[in-house]
Amino acid sequence: MTRTTPSPAVRAATRQGVSVAVATGLYGVSFGALSVAAGIGVLPTMVLSLLMFSGGSQFALVGVVAAGGSPLAAVATSALLGTRNTLYGAVVSPLLGSRGPLRLAAAHVTIDESTAVSVAQRDRQAARVGFWTAGLGVFVLWNAFTLAGALAGDALGDPRRWGLDAAAAAAFLGLVWPRLASRTAQVVAAVAVVLSAALVPVVPPGVPVLAAAASAIVVGLWAGRRAGPGEATGVQQVLTREGEA
Repeated sequence: MTRTTPSPAVRAATRQGVSVAVATGLYGVSFGALSVAAGIGVLPTMVLSLLMFSGGSQFALVGVVAAGGSPLAAVATSALLGTRNTLYGAVVSPLLGSRGPLRLAAAHVTIDESTAVSVAQRDRQAARVGFWTAGLGVFVLWNAFTLAGALAGDALGDPRRWGLDAAAAAAFLGLVWPRLASRTAQVVAAVAVVLSAALVPVVPPGVPVLAAAASAIVVGLWAGRRAGPGEATGVQQVLTREGEA
């Protein structure tokens, strides 16, 4: 039986997916510890990680609970922040082409990390491998370390002193940085950063993220209309190559 050797692009996507999954999964320790410290039991904490599975939304919910907010406010805040995942779905769905139960599984692991790794690739196969490697890897490790943090509780101390909060951000920066070579990407990033930074002090959690995403879409559409075929977006380039293959 002949074994097919993965292409260099697929191997690179796998490495990126694993590294992002490890960096993000480790930060689950922080969520588990903070959730239990906020008065949420170990079992509810694990249910949140398994079913909600969106780190930003989970932290938002725990933050509201820890501050004494109502359950309705906690759910509303986390739901607002989680709506960004619908934007991610619109981006990765054409790349994955999943159907049936696999589509439901893909929807559940469509998060910041899986989307970032997927769209960073230059062909569709690598995009798919990167998506599933990061998505499933984060799911397994995030839940495992959430349980560890929930069980450790106060014995862990402040997880930020271990630098876990910076690990995921560093992994994202490593993915994003090479994609900022074009003028369009630089403009999108600058507008998103300025807008979100301006909104953080004056609007509820989640709104700055959504506003930044919306601004990126607007700038991207505007730039796409002005750009020539050689300046297509990363997703467009992947789909174009697939169509030409």
